[in-house]
Amino acid sequence: MSFPPKIAVKNRILAALPPEEFAKVAPHLTRVELSLGQSLHRAGDTIDVVYFVESGFISALTMLSDGQPLEIGLIGAEGIAGVSVILGATTSYSETMCQTGGGAFRMPAALLKDVVTHAPHLRDLLLRYVHVFHVQVAQTAACNAHHELGQRLARWLLAAHDRSHVPELSLTQDLIAVMLGVRRSTVSIAAGTLQKAGVIRYQHGHITITDRVGLENAACECYEAVAGEYRNLFGDYPHRVVGVNAMA
Repeated sequence: MSFPPKIAVKNRILAALPPEEFAKVAPHLTRVELSLGQSLHRAGDTIDVVYFVESGFISALTMLSDGQPLEIGLIGAEGIAGVSVILGATTSYSETMCQTGGGAFRMPAALLKDVVTHAPHLRDLLLRYVHVFHVQVAQTAACNAHHELGQRLARWLLAAHDRSHVPELSLTQDLIAVMLGVRRSTVSIAAGTLQKAGVIRYQHGHITITDRVGLENAACECYEAVAGEYRNLFGDYPHRVVGVNAMA
């Protein structure tokens, strides 16, 4: 069996491991391709495997009593889907669904828990990530309750841009509406407002970020609250693409 060379790994947690700890993890990693709409974990199901995301991004969704999903967090190459197993969880609280195509390294959850006991740097990185993800979930809840849609859409696009390693995202307006818990028509209005402000270009169903700084100014403080906490623990997101395109 061939193992991924550390220099080729894009997941920021794996890439930050010292060589001796990466050598403990690498034999248990299997490269997999992720497809748009693929569910990695269903709410209530046993977490048998975890995913170190390499490209694209994943939504963590909570299912409401009426059957509608609502996004509570995003997972990209900065993190891992299924990380709650290191805290002792055995089942998934949320559904994790791929919002773009991409790639990841899959690893059996039981092996991750075993490796962590002998890899202090990995354990530290995973616990830091759990904290940052918790901050993201808490801030998203506050944002959904108190901020207007234009600010929330700007925050969401910035978060998607931070985590995406692909230049084009296959995200419909219907899907964005579900993620933000609003109607599709209101997404169109909010996107139009951001376009008039000159921070995005919206044409023929494509949304492209044209002014990253301007979009940050259009977002509420919730974006910086999460991004700032991430910077404190991990450093800046590596922005590998110029903009985000959302295809409707």
